[in-house]
Amino acid sequence: MLRAALTVLLTLLSLTESKQKDFYTFKVVNSRGKLVSLEKYRGSVSPSECGCTEEHYKHLQQLQRDLGPYHFNVLAFPCNQFGQQEPGSDKEIDSFVRRVYGVSFPRFSKIAVVRTGANNVYKYLVESSGKEPDWNFWKYLIDVNGKVVDAWGPNISVKEIRPKIAEMVRQIILKKKEEL
Repeated sequence: MLRAALTVLLTLLSLTESKQKDFYTFKVVNSRGKLVSLEKYRGSVSPSECGCTEEHYKHLQQLQRDLGPYHFNVLAFPCNQFGQQEPGSDKEIDSFVRRVYGVSFPRFSKIAVVRTGANNVYKYLVESSGKEPDWNFWKYLIDVNGKVVDAWGPNISVKEIRPKIAEMVRQIILKKKEEL
């Protein structure tokens, strides 16, 4: 059975734009092989996230359903660097998580997140947070301006960080109401 392991980014959506280099300035390949600019997720909050595959996917999908897609997005980056837990192709991984967990949030091509060959997105996340993934289901929370708010390892559940994400989304909604 294919075991899904990934890194997930939680992003908050906003109406503001930033001209500085930030998370949203990167381009990555999605799970269907298409180059995608992360700019399309600007203005939302994002996390990054093995042995708890079912729990993580279930709670990430619930976050996406409850808080997205207007103010929040889960962005998933499969990685096979930790325990070789993600051996499948992008197509196999995509099919598996949709079929087994009903995942609807964006998934990207499998990448390296540490050491030589680490994807530039993860180089930025590690440099910005000072925290480097040491296993799958690492989570980074990205604000509306593309800056890293916080990062958590796989031992911190999605349920534990949900209140922080919900508060950030609430602040975005209040700001938008004020602008109306």
